[in-house]
Amino acid sequence: MKSRWPLVALAMAQFVMVLDQSVMNVSISALVDEFDTTVTTIQGVITLYSLTMAMFMLTGGKIGDIIGRRRAFVIGLLIYGCGSLITALAPSVVVLAFGWSILEGLGAALVMPALVALIAGNYSGKERGLAYAVIGGVSGAGIAVGPILGGWATTELTWRVVFVGEVVLVLVIVAMSRVVRDAPRPGAAPRLDIVGAVLSASGLGLIVLGVLQSSTWGWLEPKSSPVEPLGFSLTVFVILSGVMLLWGFVGWERRRERSGRDPLVHLDLVKIAPLRAGLIGLTSQNLILMGIFFMVPLYLQLVLGLDALETGLKMLPVSIAMFIASAIGARLASRYSVRGLVRTGLVVTAAAGAILLATIRPDLAETMFAVSMAFLGMGMGLLASQLGKVVQGSVDASGRGEAGGLQFTGQQLGSSLGVALIGAVVLSGLTSAFVTNISQDSRISSELSSQAAASSTGIDFVSSNQVEMAAQDAGLDEGTTTALVENYEEAQLTALRAGLLAATLLAALSLPFTRDLPHQVLRGEESAS
Repeated sequence: MKSRWPLVALAMAQFVMVLDQSVMNVSISALVDEFDTTVTTIQGVITLYSLTMAMFMLTGGKIGDIIGRRRAFVIGLLIYGCGSLITALAPSVVVLAFGWSILEGLGAALVMPALVALIAGNYSGKERGLAYAVIGGVSGAGIAVGPILGGWATTELTWRVVFVGEVVLVLVIVAMSRVVRDAPRPGAAPRLDIVGAVLSASGLGLIVLGVLQSSTWGWLEPKSSPVEPLGFSLTVFVILSGVMLLWGFVGWERRRERSGRDPLVHLDLVKIAPLRAGLIGLTSQNLILMGIFFMVPLYLQLVLGLDALETGLKMLPVSIAMFIASAIGARLASRYSVRGLVRTGLVVTAAAGAILLATIRPDLAETMFAVSMAFLGMGMGLLASQLGKVVQGSVDASGRGEAGGLQFTGQQLGSSLGVALIGAVVLSGLTSAFVTNISQDSRISSELSSQAAASSTGIDFVSSNQVEMAAQDAGLDEGTTTALVENYEEAQLTALRAGLLAATLLAALSLPFTRDLPHQVLRGEESAS
């Protein structure tokens, strides 16, 4: 490789982008305590970060086409750095959401599509393949380091240190960006499709918002819905509104293409069967991974009482296994088909979910839990080693920019839906299980059971100690308090099992969508491209 410095700068940027998606999950309970808020609120902040990227990834890629990829890369880094600084100093959860979820998300939406194009612009042939492999390895390293780094910082110092470190790294990368050549743009600069950008972003945003709020508003039957159109929860109408906006986006893009104007994305790309299957696979992969990454810290910290560092260490097997499986999966592509490897990954992931289900109990099953985490990493690593390559390999050089935008959009949409959907299953399950448990417990009066059922929309995922303190503050006797705590602890485990079951079923349901993946064994340069 003639010059490694451009790759060093781009790899550092990739590390920072990936780090944020895994570093904060182990700090959920610390954020809840510091900002005096709820798990539901932090769930929303985490979801919003991925959702912002998903909403604006296509737009960010198109802006890079217009102003130049290197310029978009630097501007995105500066926005991201400002968001990291605001997050590090955030005095409230609102400021945290603005800095982390919105500013960092917008910055990443500019950086990530530009980063892929800059690799292609700075390297060619075998060097380009090596550069993409390095970037993939750095992504795996970011996922591996994130929980440990976040856990150590939160336990020994403060979670804010991570974001201070990001500011420093961003400044270093910006200074190094001078050695990165801009990626050549074929043809004239396109025009930004503003209407398409608004329609796509609004549609995706409303769908994820509806899923996120379903645990509070209810899915169909209203619970705490702000309005009840036709007697139903607002959730279904918000999701349908998002679907209609995306339908309008498709029609608008077709209209622009017919009139010879630049669309936000050429929708004919989605007609390419392997590319479509790859996008569905990437969305499913991130949905399952980030959903489980949201649930596991709840179990380890709020049920078992572990701190953030201990949580990071318990989650380490998934990160290490994912890193190793990604590297091995890339080599296996010369001997086995992509479809076979992806299906194997999904089966292993489903097995990991089944094993993990058996570990959700009042005490930690150390060995079984570690095995389930390792299996999860193996399954995710096999998927990660194949799906991005399928998306990029399904189009020629002229379509790789838009394919990359679709790829990142699918990944971040999966991440946001994972936290929103699996989180909604857990929180709804907690409410349902707790109300059912106390209604069947003879130690608890029918009057108290009725009161709990009437106010069930406010139940949140907290430690059993907080439930005990709340019961004592309410003046309940010792027997009733003990009964409430026991029923709440049982409801926590039931809710977590429901979330894991949903993730396991999603892995199994993803299998039919793999039929359009390449079924032939790629050899030579094909497997490395």
